[in-house]
Amino acid sequence: MYIENLYNDRILKLAASLSKVGRIDSAEFSSEAISRLCGSKVTVDLDISKNTVNSFSHIVKACALGQASSSVMAKNIIGTDIYELLDLKTKMKCMLKDDGPPPSDKWSDLEVLQPVKDYKGRHSSVLLTFDAVEDCINQYLLKSEKSNGEIS
Repeated sequence: MYIENLYNDRILKLAASLSKVGRIDSAEFSSEAISRLCGSKVTVDLDISKNTVNSFSHIVKACALGQASSSVMAKNIIGTDIYELLDLKTKMKCMLKDDGPPPSDKWSDLEVLQPVKDYKGRHSSVLLTFDAVEDCINQYLLKSEKSNGEIS
């Protein structure tokens, strides 16, 4: 398979349909993920309460693969439980690295990225949005633990 085949019509359509682009001025949680391999960058802003994502925005400076995965994230993340998102990242890594099945249900559009598994150098740009979202969730969990007095 040639790398040009990765950039098929479905991926290009997802990349072109990025939504929720920009920053949330008062976002409680923000993270930036950068691929050391290709220089792609995703910045994510999240508001989370009661383990559910209430608002999301992102700035994506990545190839069409990174844009496509970020597009699917933007389309589906609002109202999603944080543990579902952490599990989604695990499923994406498994799909890319261990030939696992693609995510299903509302995340089924991510299956279009399955061919990326054969191009290890592209894994990081596909996972950037998941890395940034995971970091925001970890910030939320740490803040929740501190506010509950679990960490002194």
